[in-house]
Amino acid sequence: MTILFNYRLFEISRYKVHNFIRRTTNLNVYNSRNSTTAASRSIETVILRNEQDAKKVIYHFSPEERNLLLKVLQKDIINDDNKAISKNEAKKLFLFNAIPFVGFGILDNMIMIIAGEYIDQQIGTIFTISTMAAAALGNTISDVSGVGLAHYVEMIVGKFGINHPDLSADQLNSKKGRLISNIARAFGLVVGCTIGMFPLLFFNNK
Repeated sequence: MTILFNYRLFEISRYKVHNFIRRTTNLNVYNSRNSTTAASRSIETVILRNEQDAKKVIYHFSPEERNLLLKVLQKDIINDDNKAISKNEAKKLFLFNAIPFVGFGILDNMIMIIAGEYIDQQIGTIFTISTMAAAALGNTISDVSGVGLAHYVEMIVGKFGINHPDLSADQLNSKKGRLISNIARAFGLVVGCTIGMFPLLFFNNK
């Protein structure tokens, strides 16, 4: 009788230890109980399509397990924010910063040359100002115009589908992110200012 009784206890304990529960709600949970009070869970497959699926997942965890999962997810998000900028993201960041400055450079030089030439030829003869003074006044007019035209330049660039890459604040403020942005702006400004010199082709220097 003693042997039979112990064998039955062994069978009951084994049943508790190997208690297997399979749920088919896009989630398979293996629930193995090491004792009557503690359980260890391991998720085999998880497919989350919406918030309802996510709720079904967290219902299987205790408050302590949820806090542990939250900490891991937060660390993972921080690691994603600190990850290096990829080549594709660097290309998008370069174009996003370069193209608007091409427009700024064109408008800046074009307005400065036209305004400076007009001041030098028309107003300069009346007030006897030098060519450099006329150029400085033309540059002032160009800078003031740029304040009002900046919005329209950005709006036109946006219509071409050039959007800001999906980067975190840490990635944008990283050494590589700042370097790409500054080089792109300088490159765009040089190209734009060179193109903006085209009014000189229509002036008679004689």
